[in-house]
Amino acid sequence: MEIEFDGEVIEWRGPAPFFYVVVPDDVADLIHELASELTYGWGVVPAGVAIGAVRWTTSLFPKDGGYLVPLRAAERGRAGVELGDVPHLTLMLGAP
Repeated sequence: MEIEFDGEVIEWRGPAPFFYVVVPDDVADLIHELASELTYGWGVVPAGVAIGAVRWTTSLFPKDGGYLVPLRAAERGRAGVELGDVPHLTLMLGAP
């Protein structure tokens, strides 16, 4: 299943800074409905992600009833995405 949305890039500072796109509530609700069929544990959901022509695989992280899409530095750089941007994402849920 493919889902498209625009989401804000945020930063979480732990031992190292991590960047995520926040999945909007309506999209998170849909993912939550499907999560039990897709998750491989801990509530994470495997997904393919595309921002324009930049594609990669990752897992969506559950957070406060919603989901976050991790943005690795390599993909952020290739897509030209920075903190505070609102990129258009395509998620391919359940992608390997």
